[in-house]
Amino acid sequence: MWDTKFEDLLRGFLPFLGADEPLAEDAGLRDLGLDSLGIVELLAALENEYDVRFRDDALGKETFETPGVLWKVLSGLLTEQAA
Repeated sequence: MWDTKFEDLLRGFLPFLGADEPLAEDAGLRDLGLDSLGIVELLAALENEYDVRFRDDALGKETFETPGVLWKVLSGLLTEQAA
């Protein structure tokens, strides 16, 4: 699964997710309130927090479908950066 930093950051962009509700790996981020402006802000926040840059091929709508997909893309960038 993902680290606490990721979940805490992501939760800040999900207004329809209650503070005590679990964040499921396959939850629809749009269903939880992530809109297009939120995606841009979340992207910038993730890049700043993790010191990575999302490549153009990772900026599609599908990257921001679920927390699981987003974490997979982000962790892939972190792995590439460490190599």
